[in-house]
Amino acid sequence: MTRTTQDGRGPVKDPIRVMVVDDHPMWRDAVARDLAESGFDVVATAGDGDQAVRRAKAAAPDVLVLDLNLPAKPGVQVCKEVVAADPALRVLVLSASGEHADVLEAVKSGATGYLLKSASTEELQDAVRRTAVGDPVFTPGLAGLVLGEYRRLASEPAPAPDTGEPKAPRLTDRETEVLRLVAKGLSYKQIAERLVISHRTVQNHVQNTLGKLQLHNRVELVRYAIERGLDDE
Repeated sequence: MTRTTQDGRGPVKDPIRVMVVDDHPMWRDAVARDLAESGFDVVATAGDGDQAVRRAKAAAPDVLVLDLNLPAKPGVQVCKEVVAADPALRVLVLSASGEHADVLEAVKSGATGYLLKSASTEELQDAVRRTAVGDPVFTPGLAGLVLGEYRRLASEPAPAPDTGEPKAPRLTDRETEVLRLVAKGLSYKQIAERLVISHRTVQNHVQNTLGKLQLHNRVELVRYAIERGLDDE
């Protein structure tokens, strides 16, 4: 989301590329319009699940604002497919449902955040900006639910290890420190403030850790950390 000016004077932030998926045309158009008027680059919209997957692959948005209740293909399946196709894509669910099962299923499918449709325009704009840089964004009250589910998953027996696989790569002290704070539920911004480093540096540490551990998303990363007791340190 950054580029360098032609005269080489330095990086310039590009608008965040957003795609809006909702089966209600008036709601979809209103959200897209509000985001565009706020400076986001709305690169595509879609009204059903199949259309969403096709257009997301073609438009390559930074953030997919996704409703869960879609015809043709449910939102959680859309989330799984688009994240599998492009792991750099961030998904922000914007749903009328605050049911815990819906929230947890969305996060397990790869969503970075979950916002209720009762959110204000300003809250949505802030959520899209934070989602674009990898921060987990949840409607108040839902973040604790998700962290609790991480802990429940971590308490389940892990699959038997394949003895033919090499040992997990060693993390640096800083990567371990960042991982510990991620497991405690801190956002990237909070981690940056706690460690007195930049937000971008936190992101880089998380991406390096995911790569070393061969994990795919924050859900798996938090489970890994909790299984090793890092959230209690």
